Amino acid sequence: MKKKNILKGVLFVGIGASIYGMLATFVKLAYHDGYTTSEVTTSQFILGLAGLLILNFIQTVTSKQKLSSPTAKEVRTLMLAGTSLGCTSLFYYIAVQYINVSIAIVLLMQSVWFSVVVESFITKKLPNARKVISVIIVLIGTVLATNLVNESIEIDWHGIFWGLMAAGSYTLTMFTSNTLATHLPVFRKSFIMLCGGSIVVFVFLFFAQIGPLYSDGLKSFYMNFTENTEHIHSFNYSILWKYGLILSLFGTIIPPILFNVGFPNAGLGLGSIVSSLELPVSVTMAFVLLGEKVIFIQWVGIALILFAIVLMNLPSKKELVVAEVS
Repeated sequence: MKKKNILKGVLFVGIGASIYGMLATFVKLAYHDGYTTSEVTTSQFILGLAGLLILNFIQTVTSKQKLSSPTAKEVRTLMLAGTSLGCTSLFYYIAVQYINVSIAIVLLMQSVWFSVVVESFITKKLPNARKVISVIIVLIGTVLATNLVNESIEIDWHGIFWGLMAAGSYTLTMFTSNTLATHLPVFRKSFIMLCGGSIVVFVFLFFAQIGPLYSDGLKSFYMNFTENTEHIHSFNYSILWKYGLILSLFGTIIPPILFNVGFPNAGLGLGSIVSSLELPVSVTMAFVLLGEKVIFIQWVGIALILFAIVLMNLPSKKELVVAEVS
């Protein structure tokens, strides 16, 4: 029975990671159709909120037992933590404006070693040798996967900056999701956190699109913020039915639900290894649908990053002995 639950967890995490890995390709396609970052993120979060609200209602009506409700303090904490969700999407999508999806996802995966640094600060303990080696392998893999060894290639520093910012906020999301209000039902917790993320997205919408239409000062600010100055216009509502549904399903509804169901069954270590499927899926989607060029040395770098994730999450001999005893 236990093996069956582990298999179920691995399957759910794997599907969730694969779906999330497809997201950036659809964002890039939306950009090709003339939509802006603010329109993409707003449509994703609006429809994501609507979807989770419906799922919460269904769960409340059909549940045979009373579901846990958050306290006022938990709501405030989850909403504050949820701002990292909005920041991750926002920073990641801005990065995709400047660099290829295949490079952006590699930068997002820097959360692997960001989490090691954060964990060492929280526990006030230095990481063990295996984690240090894994971090070094990730950094080497990143250099290869982004093709930085090729002196003729030019990567926009704006994309690198926003990609690393996305990795930082993604790291924060992972830590808060696994530690805050774990007693709450998955849909309820996800909805509250998404509300916090929506605040970030709506503020950006105002500064990026609505504000510049009525204020020269905000228009000047936006022109300094992004290269897409020609897209200062009123919100294009066609994004909602053209890309919004798939962005909300692939970004804010399906993967979080699958992760919340899968990780408890697969375990954090095995789940983290399986969730790294997001990297090759994203690169492959960009290669197939967007025609992005991915050379052999980049695939080697991606393989090194995946190897480092596996190495970092494999149980030590001591942990195996403790597991056998228990």
